[in-house]
Amino acid sequence: MFTTTQIKEAHNKVKSGADFPKYIQEIKALGVTAFETWVTDSHTVYFGANDFQTASTPMYEVLEIANTSNKEQFKNYLKLHQQGETDYQTFCNHCAETGIEKWYVSLDDMTCTYYDKAGNNILVEKIPQ
Repeated sequence: MFTTTQIKEAHNKVKSGADFPKYIQEIKALGVTAFETWVTDSHTVYFGANDFQTASTPMYEVLEIANTSNKEQFKNYLKLHQQGETDYQTFCNHCAETGIEKWYVSLDDMTCTYYDKAGNNILVEKIPQ
């Protein structure tokens, strides 16, 4: 099975959202089937075959997540990030500001779903291959 060290090595290659599809392909090859990232501190739970799970440690100080989501502003920030205009920390700050609590990536479906604090699905995106 994969380790958080292997995933971290792949993640270190990501400079902006423009690098995300390559990162996804790399961790998929390691055996990751899905992962869930919590914006509050960027800890992530990774899932693999046969109910395998491992988790990363927090990446930064705790962010306060807005109680109310702002889908349109989030979509604007996401677009900037995907175009390589922001780094990961800035993107997480923008998520917190717009009420995004976490995202869940399914490598089987190649989707990324963003959720607010109430567990509402705010946006589902297909990951480019």
